[in-house]
Amino acid sequence: MLKVQGISTSYGKISVLKNISLEVEESSIVTILGANGAGKSTTMKTICGLLKPQEGKVEFLGEDVTGRRPDQLVRTGIALVPEGRQILSGMTVLENLEMGAYHRKDHEIKHDIEKVMDRFPILEERQQQLGGTLSGGQQQMLAIARAILSRPKLLLLDEPSMGLAPLVVADIFKIIKEINKTGTTVLLVEQNARLALRISDYGYVLETGKIVAEGKSSDLLTDPRIMEAYLGRKSS
Repeated sequence: MLKVQGISTSYGKISVLKNISLEVEESSIVTILGANGAGKSTTMKTICGLLKPQEGKVEFLGEDVTGRRPDQLVRTGIALVPEGRQILSGMTVLENLEMGAYHRKDHEIKHDIEKVMDRFPILEERQQQLGGTLSGGQQQMLAIARAILSRPKLLLLDEPSMGLAPLVVADIFKIIKEINKTGTTVLLVEQNARLALRISDYGYVLETGKIVAEGKSSDLLTDPRIMEAYLGRKSS
């Protein structure tokens, strides 16, 4: 579904991504692991059009989409839940959800909002509440729900567990798994390696802008190097 081929991306003269390649198969969950500054968020921004690579290309559904604007990619079927959630704090929950379907003209938007409310009951309860008054976990749910309303084929999630309590994180990962089961492919950037790999099919490890390891998530979970570097324990 998604192919990133030889991408190099820079901020000015600072090279962040260095010739990285990865693939995401349809209906799968793929995780990109890495420490702060490894280039994970830059990878996501390059895929969804927020940054233009200096080299390489991004293919989606067999089509070269390198350098397309984010709004064009949303129409193509790619939606991003950004790091830090970035909901519209001065708008209500319902208004935030409606913004997720801004590019759609069909008559099923209302129905889709109702389906989202069913999946996220807390959002239905608080649909007239300002987004900025929600808890961190509720804001993350709102950000995910807003992205779903664009009806993406590929959902990008950048650090969905950041700043959230463990119980809330467990709920968020359960929701991600449920979304995938309904047919949406997921590419996930996450520092919580253990949780991310447990719900993923495949994983990539990014260090200083380069992919240094990849494999089935079950294999990465038992790889001594990955265990020590990202799971916080040494193998026995």
